[in-house]
Amino acid sequence: MASRSCANFLHLASGGLLDIPQTPRALPRVITAPGIISDMDCGSSNDEDSDVTPSGCRERKIIVANMLPLHAKRDAETSKWCFSLDEDSLLLQLKDGFSPEMEVIYVGSLKADIDVGEQEEVAQKLLEDFNCVPTFLPHDLQKKFYLGFCKQQLWPLFHYMLPMCPDHGDRFDRFLWQAYVSANKIFADKVMEVINPDDDYVWVHDYHLMVLPTFLRKHFHRIKLGFFLHSPFPSSEIYRTLPVRDEILRGLLNCDLIGFHTFDYARHFLSCCSRMLGLDYESKRGHIGLDYFGRTVFIKILPVGVHMGRLESVLNLPSTAAKVKEIQKQFEGKKLILGIDDMDIFKGISLKLLAVEQLLQQHPDLQGKIVLVQIVNPARGSGKDVQEAKKETYLTVKRINEVYGSPNYQPAILIDRHVPRYEKSAYYALAECCIVNAVRDGMNLVPYKFIVCRQGAPCMDEALGIKLDSPRTSMLVVSEFIGCSPSLSGAIRVNPWDIDAVAEALNAAITMPESEKQLRHEKHYRYVSTHDVAYWACSFAQDLDRACQDHYSKRCWGIGLGLGFRVVSLSPSFRRLGIDHIVSAYKRTNRRAIFLDYDGTVVPEASIVKTPSPEVISVLKTLCNDPKNTVFIVSGRGRTSLSDWLAPCEMLGIAAEHGYFIRWSKDSEWETSPVGADLDWKKIVEPVMSLYREATDGSSIEIKESALVWHHQDADPDFGSCQAKELLDHLENVLANEPAVVKRGQHIVEVKPQGVSKGLVAEKVLLKMVNGGKPPDFVMCIGDDKSDEDMFESILTSVSNPSLPVAPEIFACTVGRKPSKAKYYLDDAADVLKLLQGLATATISKPRYLAEIQVSFESTA
Repeated sequence: MASRSCANFLHLASGGLLDIPQTPRALPRVITAPGIISDMDCGSSNDEDSDVTPSGCRERKIIVANMLPLHAKRDAETSKWCFSLDEDSLLLQLKDGFSPEMEVIYVGSLKADIDVGEQEEVAQKLLEDFNCVPTFLPHDLQKKFYLGFCKQQLWPLFHYMLPMCPDHGDRFDRFLWQAYVSANKIFADKVMEVINPDDDYVWVHDYHLMVLPTFLRKHFHRIKLGFFLHSPFPSSEIYRTLPVRDEILRGLLNCDLIGFHTFDYARHFLSCCSRMLGLDYESKRGHIGLDYFGRTVFIKILPVGVHMGRLESVLNLPSTAAKVKEIQKQFEGKKLILGIDDMDIFKGISLKLLAVEQLLQQHPDLQGKIVLVQIVNPARGSGKDVQEAKKETYLTVKRINEVYGSPNYQPAILIDRHVPRYEKSAYYALAECCIVNAVRDGMNLVPYKFIVCRQGAPCMDEALGIKLDSPRTSMLVVSEFIGCSPSLSGAIRVNPWDIDAVAEALNAAITMPESEKQLRHEKHYRYVSTHDVAYWACSFAQDLDRACQDHYSKRCWGIGLGLGFRVVSLSPSFRRLGIDHIVSAYKRTNRRAIFLDYDGTVVPEASIVKTPSPEVISVLKTLCNDPKNTVFIVSGRGRTSLSDWLAPCEMLGIAAEHGYFIRWSKDSEWETSPVGADLDWKKIVEPVMSLYREATDGSSIEIKESALVWHHQDADPDFGSCQAKELLDHLENVLANEPAVVKRGQHIVEVKPQGVSKGLVAEKVLLKMVNGGKPPDFVMCIGDDKSDEDMFESILTSVSNPSLPVAPEIFACTVGRKPSKAKYYLDDAADVLKLLQGLATATISKPRYLAEIQVSFESTA
C-alpha cells in the first residue's frame, strides 16, 4: 500500500509540476496513512499505533506568499548566490505568534532571477538554511502573472478603479488570467511537495494567490487551509465587473478561514458571495461562518500589527540617534508634519500636498512654522499612471515652495530616494503629526510605526534630551479609506478628497492642547503595543485550528470541474440514496407509505412552469394505483392548483398548505384541520405584508386560504434579506397573542396557523395506517426545504411507536447535498424522478378501489 504522500509525489513526477525543476526533498515527514511513514527521518513505522503522529516530528505551518522573506544577491568574487533573511518582512515577523517548537516553511518566489542551471542547487540551499521553498516561475510567466494580472487588473479593481477607458487601467485579458492560474498551480505544486496534509497548516497570503486554495483542496479534501487578504476587498458593484469573479470567490471559499483587516472588507466579500453564489452567512458564537456545501468557511476580522521589538531596536541604534540630532537641527523652531507613502495613484500624495497648500493659504501665521516632509517609497509597479502621479507631485511641491517658501524656508520637502529604516525612524520620532491621506489602502502601518517611535526608547530619549518618564504625544490625520483607520479611534479621520477638511484637520492636529495629544497617544499606544504582529498571527492560527476541528467528523468528496471544484462535507451517515438499494426494500414490503414534497422535489425549483410533467404524472399514477402503497403529495401550495395539476392521479393523497387541507383521493372530500379554524389574524398580517411589499421592489404577496406568504426572491438580495428579518420581527410582535406562527424560509416569510405542519401530516397518516390494521413496513419521505425537515423528524419519531409490530424500513431523503435530518440525499428533481421510476417499475399494478382508510383530523386522539 502506498501512502497519500507517495501517491501525490508520483502524480507530480508524472507531469503535475508543469515541467519545472523539482525541489529536492529534505524535510522530515510524518504518518500520512495508517501504518505508513513516508520518510525514515521520523523513526520506524509503528503498526500497533498507526494513528499517532511520532513525537519526533514537530508541528508545522506552511506560509505561502508571492515573495519569500529573503534578500538575494550574487557574490562578486565567487559568482555564487548569497541569501539573507529580510528582517522587515511580515512573513518572518509573524513567526513570533507561534510557539518556539513550531516549524515554519515558506513557499514563494525570490526577488531575483535564478538561471535554470542553478535552480536545483539554490533550492536545496534555501530549504536547508532557511526552510524556504522557491517557486522559480519562468520569467515570461512571472511578468504576465505579477506585472500583468496582479498589478494591472486585480490591484486596480480591488482599489475601486475600473478600466472605463484605455487610459484608466487595462481591460480584462484572458491570457493574463491564464498566466495567473498557471502561476497559482506552480505554487500549489510546490506546497504539495512538502506538505503532510493530515497535520500541517497552510496559510496563504494576499491577492496574488486567490485560486491556489482550489488546487490544494482538490488534492487534499481535509487540508487545513487559511487565507489572509492584505488589500481591500471591493464592494459587490465593483467586484462583479470582473469576468472571473466566480472562480476567485470559489477559490477563497475552498479555505477554512478567510481573514480581512476590517469588517468593511469582510462585508463586501460576504455580499459578493450572497449576490453571485447565493450563499448566506450567520454569526456562530461570535464567529461569522458561511455554509459552503456542508463545510463552514469562517471569516476572521483583525488588522495586522507591527513588530514592536524590531521598531524599538532600530530606535536604539546609534545611527538613528545621530540622524535625529541632524534633523532636529535642520528643522529647529518648526513643527514637522510627516508623510511616508509609496509612489502610486492611490496613496493621495498630491491631495495631501494640496491640503498643505490650502493650510498655508488660510493660516498665514503658520508660514515659516510648519514643514511637510514627504518621503516617497519606490513604486511597486510601473505604468503611465505612476509616472503621471510622480510628475504631479513634483509640480505641486515646486509651486508650494515658490509661493510660500523663502531662501531659508521650504514648506514642502520631497524625499524621493531609498530611505533606510533608521532615517525613517528618526523622522517618525521628531514629527508632531503624521498624515496618511490614501484614497484607498488595504491596511497601511505607517500610523502604527509613528505611534511606537513617538513613544521613544532609551537611546532615542537620550539623544533628544527627554526624561524616561516624561509624557509622550502624537497626532494622526488618517484617511477614512485605509484599513488601520477603524482601530485608531483617537486619530482625526478625514475624507482625502475634501481638501478644506484635510487642511483644517492638520491645523487642529498641530494646535491641539498638549494634554489632549497625550491622551490620544496613550490610547493609541496601548492598542498598538498589545495588538502587534505576534498577536495577529497567534489569533489567526488559533482560529484556523478551531475552524478545522470538524474535518475528520464528516465524509468529504469533491465535485465540480476546473476552478469550480469544491468539497462537499456531510455527516458520515449521510449518503446518496441508491435506486437498487431502495427498490430491494420496496419489493420485500407490503404496506408502504410514500410522502413527496412538490416544488423542488417532483418539479424543479428553478422551473417557471410549475405543472407536473407527463413523466411525473405517469409515475405517480403507477405508484398510487398499487394497493400496497399510500402515496401523498405534501406541499405548501394551495389545494386548487394541486388538485387541478394532479387530477389524473385519482388514488393520490394530497396535503395542501402544509397540511391545513387534506384528502385521501380524488373522490374523497377535503378535510380541514380544526387546529387552525380561527383565521382572523390574516386581517392583521395582510396590511403589514403590504407595507413591506410596497417598500421592497421585486417582492410580492401570495394569499392562500390558510396562510399568507411574502416572497422576496426577485428583490435585491441584501435588501430583501434585511427586509425579511425586519418583517419577521414585526409580525412576531403583532401576532404575539394570535394562533399563528411566523416562519422564514428560502426567500419567503410565511404566516400560517399554529399546529399545522408537514410533520403533522406524516404523523397522522402513519397513525391512521396503524389504527386501520395496516402498520407500515416501508416509509419513504422526499423533500427539499426546511418545511420538509418536519416530515423527516416526524417519521423518525412515529416509527419508534411501540404499537408497531415491526419497525419499518425508513428512507428520509433530502434533495441536494446539504445538512439535513434526513439520512439520504438525491441531487435534484431529475434524480427524484429516476428513483420514482425505479419504484414504479417494481410495482405490481392492479385495479385499486377507494382505500378503506380515511384520514380524519378530528378522530385522531
